[in-house]
Amino acid sequence: MANFVLQVPKTLRSFSLSATSNGASVGGPQSGGNGGPVMVELPLDQIRRPLMRTRANDPHKVKELMDSIEEIGLQVPIDVLEVDGVYYGFSGCHRYEAHQRLGLPTIRCKVRRGTKETLRHHLR
Repeated sequence: MANFVLQVPKTLRSFSLSATSNGASVGGPQSGGNGGPVMVELPLDQIRRPLMRTRANDPHKVKELMDSIEEIGLQVPIDVLEVDGVYYGFSGCHRYEAHQRLGLPTIRCKVRRGTKETLRHHLR
């Protein structure tokens, strides 16, 4: 296994990184290779949060995340499900709120595509 350091500019909005050990071709940019998740920067207002009202976020945790995001940026992207061009967020509630309270227009997301059946499963 090889180790490497990837340095990217702060202004980079999205990227996809793929590698194989046998020289086989992988998918192009933003394809996710085999249809897996891709990393993208999405506007907060394009992410629907259908379970947002089911629990309150811990204000102390949100504040700590705000301080961290201001200092070093978001370290762990939120998981987002894309169904028919609509984005749904079911996790990352504290990170999402921290971005909102900081007035940041976008958030880094790990997006995976799903079906309406997958969406119904998440809403149960």
